[in-house]
Amino acid sequence: MTDRQTQKRQTAIEAVSLTKRYDKEVLAVEGLDLTIEQGTIYAFLGPNGAGKTTTISMLTTILRPTDGRAMVAGFDIEKEPDQVRKRIGVTFQELVLDDALSGRQVLEYHGRLYALQLSKRRQRISELLDMVGLADAADRRTKTYSGGMKRRLELARGLMTDPEVLFLDEPTLGLDPQNRAAVWEHIRELREAGTLTLLLTTHYMDEAESLADRVGIIDRGKLVAEGSPQNLVRGMGADVVRVRGEGDLEGFCRQLASFEWVETASTEADCVLIGVDQGSRRLAAIVESAIAAALSIAEVNVSTPNLGDAFLKVTGREFREE
Repeated sequence: MTDRQTQKRQTAIEAVSLTKRYDKEVLAVEGLDLTIEQGTIYAFLGPNGAGKTTTISMLTTILRPTDGRAMVAGFDIEKEPDQVRKRIGVTFQELVLDDALSGRQVLEYHGRLYALQLSKRRQRISELLDMVGLADAADRRTKTYSGGMKRRLELARGLMTDPEVLFLDEPTLGLDPQNRAAVWEHIRELREAGTLTLLLTTHYMDEAESLADRVGIIDRGKLVAEGSPQNLVRGMGADVVRVRGEGDLEGFCRQLASFEWVETASTEADCVLIGVDQGSRRLAAIVESAIAAALSIAEVNVSTPNLGDAFLKVTGREFREE
């Protein structure tokens, strides 16, 4: 086995200083460094406009980078785009189904475009329709499909060519909880089935936390944090105490640093986020410290941290802000 084949097997996606600038004022992605191992699910987490879709568009050879380089499935996205395209599957944020075709025909034509032999096409179509629960609706026109059914058909089409790397851009956007759960289940099955690598973008915190082996938090075109969902959340402490009020918030944070049980303390707008070992047990001491710091308290609450708290910690703003 060549060195290149070994690298290809171990690293599915590698980007170095990947950058996309649309004009002098719009820097969509800035100096992105990324390494994704084969057989993992990696989630890009960020608000709309953060650079998630632009990154996927570059990695799938739809957009040319302004600077930097990237390898996908062992091939350079600029020098060997045809080789990259042969080895990837993509589902886009916007549905791009021909509503005059049946679900079966959508998969059939996609297989033909990639020159799959007839026997292979039929086998893959049957397998994928069963996997996404559309076998009974396979011969209905897609214009009769619900939003959830269309998303599942898009997922099947992305898998039609048996790709090494599958890119899912907002795979559950606009779906109700039941259909989101169904798509999640299919993604989990893909991870458990073999060595397929998945890169998905999402702005749903619970989606990234539930599905991903690793998460990259992207904000304003930059990768601002990366790690497993558990480690990113663990960095907030066992519990998060939020103290909202008026006064010297920075001084309050400095005062909290003297407590050995305070793991993190940061400010955002009129709120102080405090990562502690046991929130309920430490609440009284935190309130006493706030009063001693002449902080006028408006609200105090305790919660178990999640990726939303991690996002707030590293970006300094609420996840839903645009």
